[in-house]
Amino acid sequence: QDAGTVVVSAKGGKGSATLSMACAASRFAKAVLAGLNGTDTVECAYVMSSITELPYFASKVTFGKEGVKEVHPIGELSAYEKERLAGLMATLKEEIDAGLEYAAANDFA
Repeated sequence: QDAGTVVVSAKGGKGSATLSMACAASRFAKAVLAGLNGTDTVECAYVMSSITELPYFASKVTFGKEGVKEVHPIGELSAYEKERLAGLMATLKEEIDAGLEYAAANDFA
């Protein structure tokens, strides 16, 4: 939600996050389309998964002919990374729950 603001802040207020978001969208679209076309392709995506206790998580994903073919595990984390991830879980859960509530209350057709 605030990714654009974070990127602009990281750039010292110079420029925008538009190209970063466009690049990410392009990589994602290419991976999905390649997979649907029969070439398994791995890219990071925010998807429904069971790799953590959260219902959604950003992970490496293999896209294939049927869409998401495999959600890859997180991999080895340092003690610091494990601590930071554990500290974020409650916040991530709140944000996911808010998104699910919003989706349930709104018609997107």
